[in-house]
Amino acid sequence: MKKILLAFIITLIGFAVQAQEKKNKNAKYDIEVKGNCEMCKKRIEKAAYAVSGVKSAVWTADNQSLHLLLNEEKANPLLVQESIAKAGHDTEKVKANTDDYGKLHSCCQYER
Repeated sequence: MKKILLAFIITLIGFAVQAQEKKNKNAKYDIEVKGNCEMCKKRIEKAAYAVSGVKSAVWTADNQSLHLLLNEEKANPLLVQESIAKAGHDTEKVKANTDDYGKLHSCCQYER
């Protein structure tokens, strides 16, 4: 009876370990972020780094893309996009509100 109980407990532990979702500490994402110039680049990257868990953030104007490396245990791409939108830049999932967009320098106001 002890052997059966022990086998049952070991089986349950095995299932519990497999069921846990593993978070990636070095997850890579590419996010579309609207902007125009070097001032935009600095603002977008600063807003991304303001989110705890972001390890790397590089925005390129050529393809309007932010390359992210982040710890999924601390952050997710949506949090980063919300931070960038608060800085005035539209992302693929979160749009900046009119007031935040209006605060951008004239050369940074992209076509919406």
